[in-house]
Amino acid sequence: MKPVLILGIESSCDETAAAVVADGRTVLSNAVSSSEQFHAAYGGIVPEIASRKQLEYLEPVLIAAMREAGVTPADLAAVAVTHGPGLIGSLVVGLMGAKAFAYTHDLRLIGVNHLEGHLYANWIRLPEEMRPEPALPALVLVVSGGHAHLVWMEHHGVYRILGRTRDDAPGEALDKAARLLGLGYPGGPIIDKLGRDGNPRAVEFPRALLPGTDDFSFSGLKTSLGHYWRKTETGGRAPVADIAASYQEAIMSVLVDKLFRAAERLEPAQVVLAGGVAANSRLRILAEARAAVDGIPLSLPPRMLCTDNAAMIAAAGYYHYLRDDFAGMDLDVNASLPLVG
Repeated sequence: MKPVLILGIESSCDETAAAVVADGRTVLSNAVSSSEQFHAAYGGIVPEIASRKQLEYLEPVLIAAMREAGVTPADLAAVAVTHGPGLIGSLVVGLMGAKAFAYTHDLRLIGVNHLEGHLYANWIRLPEEMRPEPALPALVLVVSGGHAHLVWMEHHGVYRILGRTRDDAPGEALDKAARLLGLGYPGGPIIDKLGRDGNPRAVEFPRALLPGTDDFSFSGLKTSLGHYWRKTETGGRAPVADIAASYQEAIMSVLVDKLFRAAERLEPAQVVLAGGVAANSRLRILAEARAAVDGIPLSLPPRMLCTDNAAMIAAAGYYHYLRDDFAGMDLDVNASLPLVG
């Protein structure tokens, strides 16, 4: 049977990406250009710079994705594009490009929620691995720079939000900590690397477990780090690697504890991690250890597909395609598009 080829386009933040994926599983191409270097001096994403770079990068990544996959527009079944949530200017560039491509080549258009895309990174099988599809129903933890969601996935396209962050997202908390510690941007990968050589028990940072709810909160942790930093200006401060490891541990241990407490209650067929923070080494170690103790199957996305990419958008788009869930040319962007509702 001829495979269903979906062209995915992702432009929700500072990555401009295009990919071709077959049957929601096999990546034929995955081109990504990032404007990260242009934001580093500001310690965070500058929306104006991001959207201008999206305009500059979109056509080259589309050409690269099609060339790498060795396909023509006539081989494609549809175009899937992120239409939220994200930075409004960046989203507009990707959506307009997807509409132009779909209209020019008479292809169906599929709108994909960015968070749903992260979730479907777990369905992608890379050439060097034999990854089984996650079993459903699944309990999914989606964690990134802007989001922390605990999601019950009953079937493809059927989601229920169990909990979310009440303030800072995990990636945001890591970036702010790195800025305070003078480590640079983006903070997540820097703290992850530094923390591997540090003692995660060196500094006792608080854990906000919010009993009785599946929500998350990390603003108090960030405040605690600031207090510790000021209090130790005159001496007694732990090495930066130990501070980074301890701060990271306070985030990752809470994520894992909340995730598996919910799993004990709901008994999913599988527990799934997704999002940029799912690439964090400590989070993966803690999740694997807890899954082994609790006897719950765990799915971890390939690290290269944790950060924003278009392969995940194409994979999610495939399941929309199977449901005949297409969008019209009036599809619009939504900077705060909810996963459910």
